[in-house]
Amino acid sequence: MNKAGILIVEDENRLADVLRKQFNENGFVVDIASDGYAGKEMAANNPYNLIILDINLPYINGYDLCKEIRSTNVNVPIIMLTALSTPDNKITAFNAGADDYVTKPFDFRELLARVNVFLRRSEIFSEDSTLRIADLELNTSDKTVTRSGIKIDLTAKEYQLLEFLVRNKGKVLSREFIIEQVWGLDFDPGTNVIDVYVNYVRRKVDKEFEPKLIHTRYGFGFYCSETLL
Repeated sequence: MNKAGILIVEDENRLADVLRKQFNENGFVVDIASDGYAGKEMAANNPYNLIILDINLPYINGYDLCKEIRSTNVNVPIIMLTALSTPDNKITAFNAGADDYVTKPFDFRELLARVNVFLRRSEIFSEDSTLRIADLELNTSDKTVTRSGIKIDLTAKEYQLLEFLVRNKGKVLSREFIIEQVWGLDFDPGTNVIDVYVNYVRRKVDKEFEPKLIHTRYGFGFYCSETLL
């Protein structure tokens, strides 16, 4: 079996070397880019299985680099690894297309666990290419969404949330479970980011269409269904 390839874009050379060594010891092939421009070039020219980005990078910062990568590759998982830890930093990263957010200092075992979750998810989700509920269709290969044949533009995190809800259609999902599965293992459970993103997705997927597909079970969570449960 081929080893998974990871690109780490990190300008702290000592940390980059430590991460390379630890991932190598766990069976990964690792490339290092020490600035945003080099990271952009390497991401464009190599089929990485996962990318890890710092935010404070020379030449191109992590937010902008994430957007650059997402403009041509909607599938590769991107994890932000940074000392910036405010909710605004996290939301900006997710809006730029990041899949996960890990703050420094960190435990490598947790980072490795997150990487493995994304790689397993990529393998599972590649098995089927189209998800449907009512007139809503998600193409999991190119991450496109249509409803009644009309294309719906979603950010990377909005798409991930919608895909997770559709894959679990008919199930009431708690905020905590959605946070764990879509945002990461230790995302702040006190944040309202779930409600914010559910509203974002509703406006795009449900506002102009019938039936409504995304529902709230107050006190329990959210679910995707053609009818109220």
